[in-house]
Amino acid sequence: MHTIAKASSAAGAFCGTLLAIALATSNARADQRAEFLAGRTRDCPRCDLAGENFKRRDLAGADLSGANLGKATFHDARLTGARLTGADLSGANLNKANLARADLSGAKLREAMLYAANLDGAKLAGADLSEAMMGTARMTRSDLSKATLRNVDLRKARLAEAILVEADMSGIALDAAILRGARLDGSRLADARLMAAELIGASLLGADLTDADAQAANLRGADLTRANLTGANLHRANLYEAKLDDAVFRDTTMPDGTKRP
Repeated sequence: MHTIAKASSAAGAFCGTLLAIALATSNARADQRAEFLAGRTRDCPRCDLAGENFKRRDLAGADLSGANLGKATFHDARLTGARLTGADLSGANLNKANLARADLSGAKLREAMLYAANLDGAKLAGADLSEAMMGTARMTRSDLSKATLRNVDLRKARLAEAILVEADMSGIALDAAILRGARLDGSRLADARLMAAELIGASLLGADLTDADAQAANLRGADLTRANLTGANLHRANLYEAKLDDAVFRDTTMPDGTKRP
């Protein structure tokens, strides 16, 4: 009985220690959140900041990894080099925000607003940007490998030399977008809008362009080896010097308006 009592006492002490640690951690996080909201620190990893307003705030180099930033406002904010890995920015307002070289790997940006945002050199590998509004955004040399960009509005955006390998871009709008030298190998572009898009020298090895609308797109020198062009519309597109080895043509509208085969 004495042994049992000692064991029970030890277990109680252990649980008490765990509770104390949990409370201390919670209090520390609450303090950190208060400090961040007051502008006295730029770091608040895993903080709950949903719906908060950070319009035009300077958060360059901030650590907001894993934070809940759903529907928060970062309009015209400075987030250059910020760490936002795994953060939830669903529905957030990032219009005109400067996110150059920011790390958004694995972040959730579903239905986020990023009109005219600067994401040059940003890391977005594995990020979910479904339904995001990103017209005229800058993403030069950004890494979007295996990212989800379903139904994203990227009209007139700049994605020169961006990495979009194996990205899901189904239903994306890239009208008049600049993708010169971009890497889209293995990407899914079914039902995508590529009208008047510039894809000079882009790599689309094995890309799925089923039913894509690429009217008047500039694909000069692009590599479409093994690409699936079933149902794609290439009317008035520039395919000069493009590589089309083993590409799949089925009910495809060619540049001269004819169907192939």
